[in-house]
Amino acid sequence: MKILVTGAAGFIGSSLSLKLLERGDEVVGIDNLNDYYDVNLKLARLERLRGYDRFKFIKLDIADRAAVDELFAREKFQRVMHLAAQAGVRYSITHPHAYIDSNIVGFINILEGCRLCAVEHLAYASSSSVYGANTKMPFSIHDNVDHPVSLYAASKKANELMAHTYSHLYKLPTTGLRFFTVYGPWGRPDMSPIKFARNIIEGKPIDVFNYGNHRRDFTYIDDIVEGVIRVIDKPAQANADWVGDNPDPGTSFAPYRLYNIGSNNPVHLLTFIETLEKCLGKEAIKNLLPIQPGDVLDTYADVSDLVHDLGYKPATLLEDGVRSFVEWYKCFYR
Repeated sequence: MKILVTGAAGFIGSSLSLKLLERGDEVVGIDNLNDYYDVNLKLARLERLRGYDRFKFIKLDIADRAAVDELFAREKFQRVMHLAAQAGVRYSITHPHAYIDSNIVGFINILEGCRLCAVEHLAYASSSSVYGANTKMPFSIHDNVDHPVSLYAASKKANELMAHTYSHLYKLPTTGLRFFTVYGPWGRPDMSPIKFARNIIEGKPIDVFNYGNHRRDFTYIDDIVEGVIRVIDKPAQANADWVGDNPDPGTSFAPYRLYNIGSNNPVHLLTFIETLEKCLGKEAIKNLLPIQPGDVLDTYADVSDLVHDLGYKPATLLEDGVRSFVEWYKCFYR
């Protein structure tokens, strides 16, 4: 298929593009290569893809409506995997406008491109952050998520609502993927695994928020990519059993679906740090701090719909995933 991957220089986007190319798809990748984190890492990710003649990279900002319109009209995509977004919970507290420009304006431009060019299926990145103030565990796509605790989470919830509107009005199949904490080789340097690894190696303290007591559903990058590919290959369909007097938030009368992609195995942050210490062969100096604004206490993914509909459940053990991450980190950063 001919597939558009937005955010192709990103952590998930580059890894996904590589797997799609390896199986024979034609991939057009776009990214604005902003400096939210090290651009050199983004360029290094893209270098992994340049050996494929079925890959084309275009530097493009999804907030540029005219450029997005022209891209869709010219390329005639069959499927779209939309990963481009302004990421980060804490950054959204200090830079709110960046999230509106990229996550709201950018997303409507992608939706319009898909509508006007009759794309067969739009899959897009949501986030476990949408669960916000929810405390019922594990988090289920069938639960209401109307209480976000960060603007980043609110923007992702808005994406799900916008996608549903297009699925209803234009019968555009859309599938939202609520990613849980993704880690592994080629990860983002603003996330805890790389921050922790760097400081542990250099003998500097690591900031451990909520005194290390919160849990995260750490999910290895290869597991995420496998789940995303299965979703791309199966356009969303309407739920014939959906009823308006008892609405199911995870499905619809329209061709619209939501899925959690997580390990279904939450880990205490201190346990993750201990595993990282073991793989690095060095103990961390921990700076224990209270929870930060916008953070949630725990994340725990109910992936039963992913298992039922797509026959897939992430399965990489934490120890194996952290070991692979450490091997990559030592090699890439020397």
